[in-house]
Amino acid sequence: MIDDLNWRILKHLQENARLSSAEIGRRVGMSSPAVTERIKKMEDAGVIHGYHTVVSPFEAGYQLKAIITLRAFMGKLKPFLEKVKTYDEVLNCYRITGNENIVMEVALKNQKHLENFIDQLIVYGETKTQIVLSHVVKNNEIKKA
Repeated sequence: MIDDLNWRILKHLQENARLSSAEIGRRVGMSSPAVTERIKKMEDAGVIHGYHTVVSPFEAGYQLKAIITLRAFMGKLKPFLEKVKTYDEVLNCYRITGNENIVMEVALKNQKHLENFIDQLIVYGETKTQIVLSHVVKNNEIKKA
C-alpha cells in the first residue's frame, strides 16, 4: 500500500498537514487530484489516522510537563485503564512491560497541581515522577523502513 510516492506524500503531510493537495503535488510531481486520491486511500486503509492541532502546553498555562510511571496494585490496573481516560492532565498514556504497568506524559499548571494529581493516582498504585526539562526529539515523523 505504501509505495515510494505515498511515502513522499506522507513526508510532506507529517511536516505540515495543512499543505494543499496542489502544493504536495508540485513537490512530488503529481496532479492535485492524484494526490487527493492517494491521501484518501491511505486514510481509508488506516495509514493516516487523522489531522490535529498541536497546542503548546506552556503557552496554554501548563508550566510543568512530567513523565509519571505507575505500578498498579493487584486488581487496580483495569479500573485505572478506564479512569486514566478521564484525566485532562494526561497527554499520552502507554501500557508497558516491566516493573511498571503504565507510563504517562502529563501537563500540569504547577507543583501543587502535580501533588494533587499524584494524590489521585496513588489509590491505583505506586508512582514515580520525572519532570521534563526539554524535548530532544519532538514529533519525529515515521519514515520508510
